[in-house]
Amino acid sequence: MAIMKSEEIMSESSKSFEDAIQLAVSRFSKTVRGLSSCHINSMSTTIRNGKIDMYRVNMQMTFEVDAAPEKSGNGKKKK
Repeated sequence: MAIMKSEEIMSESSKSFEDAIQLAVSRFSKTVRGLSSCHINSMSTTIRNGKIDMYRVNMQMTFEVDAAPEKSGNGKKKK
């Protein structure tokens, strides 16, 4: 049985919402193994001089938790 965990993160891009999502997935997958899904909680922008400056996404990243190594009866890890 897989155990999943999720973390809420925020990412931004000056290009697009899609780019902000891809940047988050690329960056998050460098430090977390087993990334399985991303749920977009909200999207927003910042405005500067009447134009969109940054595209921001707040998202929930879900990944599988590694199984703990099994231990033998004497407290040592099984090989």
